[in-house]
Amino acid sequence: MDFESRAGRVRTPIYFAILAAALALAGCKPEKAGEAPPPRPVRTVIAEKSELGQSVMLTGQILAEKEVSLAFRIGGRIIERRADVGNHVTPDQVLAKLDPQNELNALRSARAALSAAQGRLMQDSNNFERQQTLLNRGFTTRVQFDQAQQALRTAQASVDDAKAQLHIAEDRVSYTELKADVAGTITARRAESGEVVQAGQMVFQVARDSGWDAVFDVPAQLIRSAPADAVIVVALADDPSVTAKGRVRQVDPQADPITRTFKVRVSVDNPPSAMRLGAVVTGRMDMESAQGIAVPASALTAADGAPALWIVDPATMTVKLQRVEVLRFDPGTVVISSGLEGGELVVTAGVQALHPDQKVRLLGAQS
Repeated sequence: MDFESRAGRVRTPIYFAILAAALALAGCKPEKAGEAPPPRPVRTVIAEKSELGQSVMLTGQILAEKEVSLAFRIGGRIIERRADVGNHVTPDQVLAKLDPQNELNALRSARAALSAAQGRLMQDSNNFERQQTLLNRGFTTRVQFDQAQQALRTAQASVDDAKAQLHIAEDRVSYTELKADVAGTITARRAESGEVVQAGQMVFQVARDSGWDAVFDVPAQLIRSAPADAVIVVALADDPSVTAKGRVRQVDPQADPITRTFKVRVSVDNPPSAMRLGAVVTGRMDMESAQGIAVPASALTAADGAPALWIVDPATMTVKLQRVEVLRFDPGTVVISSGLEGGELVVTAGVQALHPDQKVRLLGAQS
């Protein structure tokens, strides 16, 4: 009896614990099967049609419309250099000189050869006149007369050749001086005094004063969408108040192999004095305006590989996927050309977690 009472006292706390757990479980209600999940919160904007004209701005630099490379026509050692980078030069201005000693010796030899040829011509001419007189009187043969005539012609050809060689020698002496043939500014120098240069090796590079270009690296998409004969406003990057207008003069036919952009040269009309060669400039071009709808880039998704947007139905507060056509991509926005009528609620945040006919809840005010 004492044993059983003690065992009962031991089991009593266990029974109470089991009973409390059972009552707690009985108070829990199971979740109803098929209960709808709460609406997903999303952010939206109201699609509005507007004029979508924009300005495109690129950075480039001022370069000469035409650059001329100046070089000696003959090889030799430079003994004098009279110009440097940044100097303004005029036509026929002497910029550098070669050692003229060899050319002067060749000139003296050509003059001597001409004198000898002229002496032979005079002798053969006198002999021909004597033979002609004797032939008319019958005191010489026809063979001797023909020989005298042939010698005269040979002597005349020798004189002509000697004169040509003299002109060549005189030209080579003049080639020892490198002269500017245009008015412009020296932008590069590739040789120094004492250096031996070859014929045609560039010594100076001169930017002509006839015109300046603003040169930009332009993407292919912008070239295709740019209006014809657009006016470009060119301004100094460090002083936007210094401006000039220009038009596209040349577009390179081949893209740069590294940047995949095309080099575009804009002819600058009446550039101000502050817009110097090599200055960094910006070019602004106004694109043609068109009707369209701009939405944030985060709103764009895809349906079967085509661009699409999630649209909220205000009556049922559900979403549907609407295919659209994209006109262009701007930084942070997407311009829609078709697929929206205007006034739709477009989801801009949470698009990746949506499915058709899903209930949503709008966050914040729509704009």
